[in-house]
Amino acid sequence: MTGNDEFAEFHDELRSVAGDLLAKDREAVWPVLVDAGWVGMEIAEDLGGAGATFTETAVLLDQIGRAAGTTGYLGGAVLPVGLLNALQPGETRDELLRAAAAETHRLAVAIGDFTVDAGRLTGRAEFVPDAAGADRVLVPTTAGVVVAPTAELTVQAQPVVDETRRLATVTADGAVPDAVLSFAGGHDAAVSAVLDRAAVAIACDSLGLAEQMLSTTVAYLKVRHQFGRPIGSFQAVKHACADMLVGIEVSRQLVADAVAAIAAGPENTDTAIPAAMAKSYTSSAAVAVAGKAMQLHGGIGYTWESGIHTYLKRATLNRSLFGSPAAHRKKLTQRYQRYQMTPMKGK
Repeated sequence: MTGNDEFAEFHDELRSVAGDLLAKDREAVWPVLVDAGWVGMEIAEDLGGAGATFTETAVLLDQIGRAAGTTGYLGGAVLPVGLLNALQPGETRDELLRAAAAETHRLAVAIGDFTVDAGRLTGRAEFVPDAAGADRVLVPTTAGVVVAPTAELTVQAQPVVDETRRLATVTADGAVPDAVLSFAGGHDAAVSAVLDRAAVAIACDSLGLAEQMLSTTVAYLKVRHQFGRPIGSFQAVKHACADMLVGIEVSRQLVADAVAAIAAGPENTDTAIPAAMAKSYTSSAAVAVAGKAMQLHGGIGYTWESGIHTYLKRATLNRSLFGSPAAHRKKLTQRYQRYQMTPMKGK
């Protein structure tokens, strides 16, 4: 994934450090991520963070995808920090950001059908990333973002085929919030923004795992011999690898455009189109690449020891998380239809 040339050297260094950390332990525990500065990446410096942008976060997400890492970074940092940064500045909001950067509290975001009535929160959300183990859950409602202590909620693990993700169902039945924070804009805009952010984060992860699958497959094809020569020299195998590379290259450009849109922050009020394009194409391409990697590895690709099944299952779950390709393409179609129906000025 390419970025701003001005920061290319920094991104290369960040990529290298992240890759080394995940190579040692792809199940890096939360304190390790805090010490590495990942959790505070997009938190302002005066609140204990690094003051970076989503562009740098995307570099980390790409590396986590390459390692198929079980880190809790998506639900514990990327989503809550992004949501908090989009709220009205205030003492409670800043304290939550400061606590996240310092590991005082772990946060999660639950987007579902929630309401606030008489100061109590009710509702339910499914497939919430990394809610288990969080100290507080941020819940967007029409009244604002409710800060609910996990002790007031029911958080039930939601098993999925992909063992590298931790998802949960979050239920509130008259929970008493710690606070209700105000949106900088409206409810719908704030929820759309965090969903776009989540979709692009998944696209970054999918791109990383697809890149890793291609790299692993090419390395294997160079050493596996049949009929006295490397199987990578066979024309059909070359064509299959070329198809994998084409999917990755298209994905890389779409993800780069979507990351830039998210990183622009409040200046870019419409991230829906680049997010939908990146998520719909990249998540599908990653499944195709991982499936092709398993096929090209032959019989060993279907064994537990090869590890390819881990990437294929992660890619498959990524394809469904925060909107399927069909859902995002429908969104794109609706946007373009509205655009075509809008009368031009002077007509």
